[in-house]
Amino acid sequence: MEVNNSFGPIDIAISGLRAQSKNMEVISSNVANAQTTDNGNGQPYRRLEAVLKTDGDGIGGVSLDEITMDMSNFPKILKPGHPDADEQGYVTMPNVSLPTEMINLNTAARAYKANTAILKRYQEMVETTLELLK
Repeated sequence: MEVNNSFGPIDIAISGLRAQSKNMEVISSNVANAQTTDNGNGQPYRRLEAVLKTDGDGIGGVSLDEITMDMSNFPKILKPGHPDADEQGYVTMPNVSLPTEMINLNTAARAYKANTAILKRYQEMVETTLELLK
């Protein structure tokens, strides 16, 4: 494997922070809209997913490739008094699963934390180097 020198450890960690930050924004949007039965066009909110990609061919950073919609089916629940209920009393709900979103949020937060740990260790190395050079 060839090492791409255009990305240092700091650049890679910062790209990871940016990508996971965007990922957490998408997850937060899903959680916030988990009960949105009408997004303005008569359809429930459709879950979003952040797709990340690597930068370059070798060792490099990561970036947000695109934000896609989850095209899985909408669940229906029986709520006869709900304003968006159909003739049988069923409401079409968003395809957001809160346990799944919480797992995704935890994973993204841990990746974010790992990248901040890299930055902290790098800062400690620089400080130690400067101490040795005094």
